[in-house]
Amino acid sequence: GKQVGIEVGGAYSLDDCWKLVDTYEKTRIHCMMLENCCYDRNEMMVMRMVREGIFGRIVHCEGGYQHDLREEISMGAENRHYRLRNYQNRCCENYPTHELGPIMTYLDINRGNRLMSLNSMATKSRGLKKYVNDKFGPDHPFADAEFRLGDIVTTTIRCANGETIVLTHDTSSPRPYSRGGRVQGTCGLWMEDLHALHIEGRTKGEVWEPMENYWEEFEHPLWKKTKATEYTGGHGGMDWLVCRAFVESVKTGTNTPI
Repeated sequence: GKQVGIEVGGAYSLDDCWKLVDTYEKTRIHCMMLENCCYDRNEMMVMRMVREGIFGRIVHCEGGYQHDLREEISMGAENRHYRLRNYQNRCCENYPTHELGPIMTYLDINRGNRLMSLNSMATKSRGLKKYVNDKFGPDHPFADAEFRLGDIVTTTIRCANGETIVLTHDTSSPRPYSRGGRVQGTCGLWMEDLHALHIEGRTKGEVWEPMENYWEEFEHPLWKKTKATEYTGGHGGMDWLVCRAFVESVKTGTNTPI
């Protein structure tokens, strides 16, 4: 009888996914995946621009979970961190929702569009083993371990309406954090790593414009209304917004937004 909010992604198999669906259909108790990046300030502004046609017809999106987790994974046994067993036993795109969640809103997935097919490839696994040996030495329990997860996993997805998506999982290499967002349409594109846009008819010349040029016109009303940037308890305010959305749906008895 409890309304459920779950961490990403909540299932490890297709059977697990169907158990969630079957339980909802039996109990009508909602289950919301708390994908906080759907509520990030940048992503919500880009979503508004997509909805208003600023990029024209969207043809391609990219995103990634690109985050140096080498210390977190190598200390997984001491910290009882669930990712360690995943990296030891599964070679896959094991954390796609931070980038795929916002992309699915841009492309109206399950709202008139569908993910149809995918191809996923992984590099060899070298980064974690090198990190363990370099930092902890040859006597560490994982010095000779074989991690199944490739250092970089690239997944290409094709949608029913003809768009393509590229996802990148990169957590075993030295690098700054990035979700690698890219939204490209017939009238322009957004690149997260550059924190910039190029819009035909607005941008003068073949140059990038800083996102700040568009905040006043296109910032999402939810961020303006709630002043979520003041809630610094988690990821700049987006954690507060996703939890707020879950609580509001429970209070009002309406479907959860995710």
